[in-house]
Amino acid sequence: MAYFTPHTEHVTLFTNFWSPGSCAGPDEDVAMDLPPAPRPRIAVVDDDHAVREAVGDMLESNGFAPVPCRNAADLLALMAGEAPPGLIVLDLQLPDRDGLGVAAAIRATSRVPIIMLTGRGEEIDRVMGLEVGADDYVVKPFSTRELLARIKAVRRRSDTFAPAEPAVRRGYRFLGFVLDTERRRLTAPSGAPVPLTVAEFDLLHALVQRHGRVLSREQLLEITHRAGDEIFDRTIDVLILRLRRKIEPTPTSPRFIRTERGHGYVFDVKVEPLAG
Repeated sequence: MAYFTPHTEHVTLFTNFWSPGSCAGPDEDVAMDLPPAPRPRIAVVDDDHAVREAVGDMLESNGFAPVPCRNAADLLALMAGEAPPGLIVLDLQLPDRDGLGVAAAIRATSRVPIIMLTGRGEEIDRVMGLEVGADDYVVKPFSTRELLARIKAVRRRSDTFAPAEPAVRRGYRFLGFVLDTERRRLTAPSGAPVPLTVAEFDLLHALVQRHGRVLSREQLLEITHRAGDEIFDRTIDVLILRLRRKIEPTPTSPRFIRTERGHGYVFDVKVEPLAG
């Protein structure tokens, strides 16, 4: 069985269409081949070939397009590609990386639904899976009917089943936030987008990129200034206030963007660079 190739069946539409020169007469049916609609893609990540095959057969027979992955490396390459899946079935015990760590890494940059497969009986593993961002779990051995029911339930809870966006290729992660400098987006730890104006994004990018360094108003204005923009003495102060309202747990007692009186501002948070 080949999982990577879509169905080759075509939908046949019969009409009483006839035109001069066609092989069919005016009262004969003409068959028109239409391409099949794309099927939702689901990544099946397990180092056990029998599991991948059984789950893949079940998905194909229920209208999905399974994409088998033998390990974490296969999955992360798929997520970074042009056509990431719309849902992930992820085994906890992978040969190259722990499934919990994989789920956490994916959840940091994507809201794609994740269902974990686990043979572990300990409750702590299931709890940790949910805490790192998995949407549900199934304990091995399991029936494919149970897995299908959970997939359908997760789909119903999801806003959409559109393919997930590609992983962040360039940006930064801090305290669960993800700053995507390529698409100019900020994502909250919950996965929700944080709306930022152009000036707010530029300022946050400057602070995050130089985290741990005290930057004066003049330095920040120079870094973020765009040609044609009007500059005022308190422009940076106003933008800092707006950013705090959007990312600080308590904007009136900021912990992320601290004020160094008489010197400027510092982004006092551990930052992890992201590079695809």
